[in-house]
Amino acid sequence: MLFERSTTLEIRLLTLNDRAQWDAFMQASPVGCFMQAWAWADFKQLEGYQSFRYGLFAENNLVGGCCFYYYPCEHNANMLVAPGAPCFLPGFEQAGMQLLVEQARVLAKKVGAIALRFEPLWLEKLMDLDGFVRAPVELLPSETLLIDLCPAIAKILAAMKPKGRYNIRLSQRHGVTTHFTTDAQAIPVFYNLFWETAQRQQFFGEPYSFFINLCQTLFAANMAEIGWATWQNEVLVTVLIVYWGKRATYLYGGRTDRHAHVMASYGLHWAAMQRAKTKGCSLYDFYGYTRNPKHNYAKFSQFKRQFGGAPVTTIGAYDYFFYNQLADTLIGLYKRLGKES
Repeated sequence: MLFERSTTLEIRLLTLNDRAQWDAFMQASPVGCFMQAWAWADFKQLEGYQSFRYGLFAENNLVGGCCFYYYPCEHNANMLVAPGAPCFLPGFEQAGMQLLVEQARVLAKKVGAIALRFEPLWLEKLMDLDGFVRAPVELLPSETLLIDLCPAIAKILAAMKPKGRYNIRLSQRHGVTTHFTTDAQAIPVFYNLFWETAQRQQFFGEPYSFFINLCQTLFAANMAEIGWATWQNEVLVTVLIVYWGKRATYLYGGRTDRHAHVMASYGLHWAAMQRAKTKGCSLYDFYGYTRNPKHNYAKFSQFKRQFGGAPVTTIGAYDYFFYNQLADTLIGLYKRLGKES
């Protein structure tokens, strides 16, 4: 689709009537993120967030935009966040960013946010991010490992590390079976192993209600599945896979430390890759990876590395501060402290 350079760009708040067009645009974008899906915003609203979907239009055609999320928290320095956004068609990056920042400024004043955090899946900066500073933390992993699902199954297997291929075949010889479902009754099966893993490895684990909201929303939108691997009638490993555009993302998982010798994790991820390929996905995203041996993800990454793939690093998160709102927040804080002292 071609536009003249003088094409007027407009921004507007999207309505439910725009849902199909919005999702189609984000799915078609090579940097489109599932966290910008209409259904994901519905899920975040169940979690207490406010969501604001803005589209950029040229000659009534959607050419970019993002969904801002805001979590209201009294007496805190709140932010607008846009994980996996913004997205633009080529040529609309600079003008589109200006419109989104100005809209965020208006929105921030209305809701009481002091800053905006963008976190696009860009591999390089598409423009000068004037006024932005590198964020101290990220909502999305800036480094991940992508498995190319386009080749034939045999070639995908051949591209893995020898240990990866060996362990996949070992799981098959042991008779590990896999199953994928969108049945809500699978949620407690998933969560039991997820929570067991979180406790064993001492990382933060979301509450059960989080997964109820997440799974039921994404299942209804045909965006996710739970998968598990079973050996001798015992579920050993489970995963939550999100499908968005041409990408299947391993978002959450869990495993027991029993029967490690049957290599159920290898069998399950290999089954998930093959399933994603049959669904038309061209990438399997391990969602979180590091090449740093001292990083907290180092052990997870060593496992993921056995499947081959290519490490990818995005530009990360950037913050834009609205200094008038920041000043008002600080003044309000000082006043409260003065009253309490």
